[in-house]
Amino acid sequence: MSSHERSFTKVAETTDILPGKMMKVKIKEIEILIANVDGKFYAIDNKCSNDQADLSTGTLKGKVVTCPKNSAEFDVTSGKNVKGPKMMIFRVKTDDLNSYEVKIEGNDILVHQLSTWGM
Repeated sequence: MSSHERSFTKVAETTDILPGKMMKVKIKEIEILIANVDGKFYAIDNKCSNDQADLSTGTLKGKVVTCPKNSAEFDVTSGKNVKGPKMMIFRVKTDDLNSYEVKIEGNDILVHQLSTWGM
């Protein structure tokens, strides 16, 4: 398999993550956040790009997850940072998160995995 070929890995079942909820999963050593937004599933990095906080312990409102540590906000449909972390009384810009392709087969939630992960 070349380093550019893709595969999908089962990470959960659709019944595991109710609408408006999230779950942390791991593929090899990569932590990924799976979010259910109105019955559609999305996958982004689970660690906040500012301080590496666990986003799965944050809050999900609509399609935006809020970091539990610094209140940075990320769009779970794209990984884009929509509001930077709060530092004292200021908000600063932080990096966007990686987003991953998701597909559903039956009740299985599958996340796109590059063959070079974990190597």
